[in-house]
Amino acid sequence: MKKIIDLRSDTVTKPSEAMRKAMCNAEVGDDVYKEDPTANELEKYAAELLGKEAALYVPSGVMGNQICLNVLTQPGDEVICEKDAHIFQYESGSPAALSGLQLSLVDGVRGVFTPEQVESLIRPESAYYMARTKVIEVENTHNRAGGTINPIENIKALSLLAKKHNLYFHLDGARIWNASVVTGISPAEYAQHFDSVSCCLSKGLGAPIGSIIAGTKDFIKQAYRVRKGWGGGMRQVGILAAAGLYALKNNIPRLKEDHDKAKLFSDKLSQLPNLFVDTECVQTNIIMLSPQKLSVDDFLTKCRENGLYLGTGKVGVIRAVTHMDVSFEDIEQAIQIIEKIVSSFL
Repeated sequence: MKKIIDLRSDTVTKPSEAMRKAMCNAEVGDDVYKEDPTANELEKYAAELLGKEAALYVPSGVMGNQICLNVLTQPGDEVICEKDAHIFQYESGSPAALSGLQLSLVDGVRGVFTPEQVESLIRPESAYYMARTKVIEVENTHNRAGGTINPIENIKALSLLAKKHNLYFHLDGARIWNASVVTGISPAEYAQHFDSVSCCLSKGLGAPIGSIIAGTKDFIKQAYRVRKGWGGGMRQVGILAAAGLYALKNNIPRLKEDHDKAKLFSDKLSQLPNLFVDTECVQTNIIMLSPQKLSVDDFLTKCRENGLYLGTGKVGVIRAVTHMDVSFEDIEQAIQIIEKIVSSFL
């Protein structure tokens, strides 16, 4: 059977043997009663890692983001975010459907927008006939922009702007671990500037499921109620929480390997004909490429026929994501497959 090299996403990772062992041996209880010791340990450890008073384990990143937005707002409020933000592009219209929110979109550069862009969009408090601006949301790293990192100085400036206008500041930090590994800035140093944070465990960290949200104790108390109302109250969830705890304790430093694989992949592909690779946006583990003489669908089909799975990004763009379940040898093989495909059109 031909080996499949799957670069569609870092969500396709499977638990390692060590992680499975931790899951198998997890001490469990009823988490709805807050009696699951492993889930409690995960939340305590994550809160400390993020420098927040408390944290809550939730089933998914979408639920994490949406719980945060729900707690911070009232129906009819508005959230300012980047035009390609995950909460706008990939969360099934949940801000409107679940919390009665509208989104105001900023045209960022590689997923990054400035305080000056945001300030012009903040609604005046006296305008009772307008939606109330309530939250500024930042995604770091930015998925649809290609895993780009929002500079810490820009985050600080946006945080000051939010305070100036009495707004909340939310971080979609699904891949904040990747940003931390590249910059050397701790997750807590990033998180201190935000009122709420959502972080994934099931991407590059390799856990099979789950995300963490973090904030003040009062915020998490309210989030706990919303999680229950949305069907996220879990029972002996320590079996899964053990995977997240193992991921946080063991798998953050190894993300550098994924970044190195992405750099190797993008550098080699950028030298090939009939293929555009946006090397400037390869800051972490995501690579965006565009075939020049084949449609995206045809290119993806030819890759799959050769055992290489790639994903899609914006229109006309293909996305590749490196992760722990692909080796450097796999990356070299993927390069050879793509080279063979694009060379056939010389």
